[in-house]
Amino acid sequence: MMSCPAAGADGGGRGRDALLSGPEIWTVDRVEAGVAVLVRDADERTAEVPLSGLPVGTREGSVLRVQDSEGRPDWGAAVLDEELRQARLSEAERILRRLKRRDPGGDVVL
Repeated sequence: MMSCPAAGADGGGRGRDALLSGPEIWTVDRVEAGVAVLVRDADERTAEVPLSGLPVGTREGSVLRVQDSEGRPDWGAAVLDEELRQARLSEAERILRRLKRRDPGGDVVL
């Protein structure tokens, strides 16, 4: 995975195309010492952004819609998408329930 700093990083060189498309989806993977590590849905690119530069309430697992500005993510204009976060959690729980039904339980014999 590629990492980019919060400011001054190239947003993948998409330039004008980014202005024509909608916001990209980023998920907060973790928060370490006041810095959020985000993963972009489109290509799993990562970015480290000070938590103070993201919307109030951002935490691990938060889903953000982020518009590009001049080829870079505009973190200051990011918007939390609680509905998408909840939908993803529900889907993960559904998959986990299905997998648990298939698990015979007990110890693994090698």
